[in-house]
Amino acid sequence: MAIMFSGHRIIVTILFSVLCMAFHACSNELDMLLQIKDSLKDSDSRVFDTWRSDNLMCSFSGIMCNDKQKVQEINLSQENLVGTLPFDVICSLESLEKLSLGSNSLSGIISYHLANCTKLTYLDLGNNYFSGEVPNLSSLTKLNFLSLNNSGVSGSFPWSSLQNLTSLTFLSLGDNLFEKSPFPLEVLNLDKLYWLYLTNTSIVGQVPEEIENLSLLENLELSDNFLFGKIPAGITKLSKLSQLELYDNKLTGNFPGGFGNLTSLRKLDVSNNSLEGDISELKSLVKLESLQLFENKFSGEIPIEFGEFQFFQELSLYTNKFTGSLPPKIGSWSDFVYIDISENHFTGLIPPDMCKKGSLTDLLLLQNNLSGGIPESYANCSSLTRVRLSNNSLSGSVPDGLWGLPNVKMIDLALNHFEGSVTSNLREAKNLSQLFLFNNKFSGELPVTISDASSLVEIELGWNNFSGEIPSTIGELKKLSSLHLEDNSFSGAIPESLGLCASLNDISLAGNSLVSGIPESLGSLPSLNSLNLSDNKLSGKIPFSLSSTRLSLLDLSNNLLSGPIPEAFSVEVFRDGFLGNPGLCSTKRISGLRSCSSTGSTESVQLKIIVSIVIAGAFVSVLSLATFLYILKLRKNAQNFPMTRRDSWDMKHYHVLSFSEEEVVKALKQENLIGTGGSGNVYKVSLSCGKTLAVKHVWKSNSGGHKSFRMNSPMLGKGKSGSPEYDAEVEALSSIRHVNVVKLYCSITSEDSNLLVYEYMPNGSLWDQLHTCQKISMDWTVRYDIAVGAARGLEYLHHGYDRPVIHRDVKSSNILLDENMKPRIADFGLAKIVQPNGAKVAATQLIAGTYGYIAPEYAYTYKVDEKSDIYSFGVVLMELVTGKRPTEPEFGENKDIVQWVCDTMMKSDDSGIGLVDSTISEDLKEDAARVLTIAIRCTMKVPNLRPSMRVVVQMLEEVEPFKLSEIVVAKDGENCKQ
Repeated sequence: MAIMFSGHRIIVTILFSVLCMAFHACSNELDMLLQIKDSLKDSDSRVFDTWRSDNLMCSFSGIMCNDKQKVQEINLSQENLVGTLPFDVICSLESLEKLSLGSNSLSGIISYHLANCTKLTYLDLGNNYFSGEVPNLSSLTKLNFLSLNNSGVSGSFPWSSLQNLTSLTFLSLGDNLFEKSPFPLEVLNLDKLYWLYLTNTSIVGQVPEEIENLSLLENLELSDNFLFGKIPAGITKLSKLSQLELYDNKLTGNFPGGFGNLTSLRKLDVSNNSLEGDISELKSLVKLESLQLFENKFSGEIPIEFGEFQFFQELSLYTNKFTGSLPPKIGSWSDFVYIDISENHFTGLIPPDMCKKGSLTDLLLLQNNLSGGIPESYANCSSLTRVRLSNNSLSGSVPDGLWGLPNVKMIDLALNHFEGSVTSNLREAKNLSQLFLFNNKFSGELPVTISDASSLVEIELGWNNFSGEIPSTIGELKKLSSLHLEDNSFSGAIPESLGLCASLNDISLAGNSLVSGIPESLGSLPSLNSLNLSDNKLSGKIPFSLSSTRLSLLDLSNNLLSGPIPEAFSVEVFRDGFLGNPGLCSTKRISGLRSCSSTGSTESVQLKIIVSIVIAGAFVSVLSLATFLYILKLRKNAQNFPMTRRDSWDMKHYHVLSFSEEEVVKALKQENLIGTGGSGNVYKVSLSCGKTLAVKHVWKSNSGGHKSFRMNSPMLGKGKSGSPEYDAEVEALSSIRHVNVVKLYCSITSEDSNLLVYEYMPNGSLWDQLHTCQKISMDWTVRYDIAVGAARGLEYLHHGYDRPVIHRDVKSSNILLDENMKPRIADFGLAKIVQPNGAKVAATQLIAGTYGYIAPEYAYTYKVDEKSDIYSFGVVLMELVTGKRPTEPEFGENKDIVQWVCDTMMKSDDSGIGLVDSTISEDLKEDAARVLTIAIRCTMKVPNLRPSMRVVVQMLEEVEPFKLSEIVVAKDGENCKQ
């Protein structure tokens, strides 16, 4: 019995020991997971709600355990995670086989500890914001899935380590800023690969014939590299290929013989190369869904077999040398979505059935020699968003239904031989923004229903036979920015309602039969830049209201206008625009124009003098004092600010104040003026308590006679006058409290003036310190602190405030510097506060932002959001690193700093060090270059690829320089040019 009892005790002891060891192991792994949780934040999801110490580890969201209750998988992709990964902890999970963290906002470096994850078979870190180089991967020999695409890594990739990863079936490394390297031959030994994505990895050279070794490949993407030479014949041996992408390289020659053997191909994109010859090799690719051959040198005809492709959805052949007709059945078998054959030499008719399945969105056939009419079938193609048939030889009437397609955004039929009228169906085109019909034979009246097409931005109907009056309802088109009706037979008066189209910047009504006068309302268009009313029958005077516009082109020639030319236009540059109006005269001497001083009879002159004397005598005693005070008040170089009674000012304070409005107002004198503009002045005010303020005096928008334009003050950046901007600034700044956002102490208003009282910034703006004669020498540590501080200010606006604030005008002149060179975000006159219901900032046709800083998507969406601010901040980072302005002649024609930085880095092998400002210390240039990679991330063309400001701050904090340097305050004026 004792022996049996003893044996039981031994068994129990062993079992207990095993259980303890298992519990200890589980406890260790639980601790590790909680450490991982502490390093990350799930900003939008709630994935970590289950990650608690009182919960079972294997029930954590995204965690899968093996049968021994050890962590086998971590799957947290697309969970909006931010933070840095503790790879030393992660790779201590001894049974970990799958690590999937792709499509988050992770940052930091990919540590060398990753090499300890030797049991990994699946690793996905793609679509994140890591920095630094990829560590050696040689030890990860069990990997069959590796994705690092668009992960933020850069530098030299360890291609040699791939030779050990012979189990790989999926390899995706694209869209990273790697150093240039030859085609990685190590990849050619990975004969189990079915997926190879090396797009945008800076590969230089030719695609080797040995690519045929990868016989299992279904997807091969080598686009956006520096590949040259011919497409290798070895590719034709990859019979399982479903997708082949080689676009944006420098490939030459024809498709190799045997290319037609790739009968599994569904997607083929070799666009933007220098390939040539015919495409007869493609006629047997019957499974093709998408064919992209644009921007090459292909020639010959389209194989008739294309008309029988059962799965065809996209065809893009623009900018080649193709000839002949399109196959008549093309696109008729499947859900055909897109065709662009523009800029070729195609002839023949438009195939009638490309919208047979009702899916076609883009019909782009411009700049060919197509003939015939538009098939009636497209009048019912409600899916169409763009119809571009311009510059062909098309004729006949446009099917009525085409004008009213509900989703169409552009109708471009210009430079053809179309005739007939634009029908009232146009009212149904609620999404139409661009209507281009110029150089045709259209006739009849414009339908009044054109005003129901409320999204119209551009109307170009010139050089047709339109007649009748311009619809008076045209003023209802609030988004209209360009109106061209020249060289038609329009008659009647110019509609007064045009003055309601607040976005109009370009008007041409020349060469018609318009009568009556020029509407005064045109002078109220805030964006009007070009006005051409020449060759009509307009009479009367030129409205003085036009003087308030910012016209760069004014052509009123060959009309019946009379009277004096407004003084604002009495300059030589506008001279030709007034010729052919015998009744016009100029108050200044301009060649070819009569002088107003020589016109009129002696009697009329005497009468004018007598009337003037009588009026002056009657009112001089009443108005003299008022006029004197008024002139003092409005004159920008006034000796003193106009004092009024204390109780006429309304003061709203947003901080505890130690001063009164009376003390502020009394100090607004000429000797304290530090900035000036047409909308008011900026003063430096030193108070009795020792505090110094900056006071922006803004005239209200309805104050008499004042034009509104941006002020330029070294203390306040560039502000704006007018009530909307004033209200935006007050709304944005009145409740914000952040060390890196300029402090608005109070606003003081009267009947006709607004005062904004700020903290005073003695070192002006970042623009001043980088680009003007006021600049001081700043080493990298100073610039880095400015970058981080400004980033934190924007982070607060986007993420830390009750409602996100979109600044919309982020730039170096709106980043002010205090006495210690600490930055403040300033000038919120364009700011928008996101509404509580999550409504986006509305699109606008008015420019919001400053050239050189505006995100590229603004050009086609007219929308700005947080990602637009991030783009602009990326430009500021580039300024800080390079010392260059956003636009410089050295960048090349139509290029800005973003394009210059990206192009230069792609062509060099120094990781951007060569772009660093030469005045920065040599030992800090590498630190500065790291920030340049962050700037590139911020300025990605696709907004969704840009990091949030929260991630930008984290990325900047990770590249903090190790050395400190003092500010050199000596003025650096030697390099300034007048």
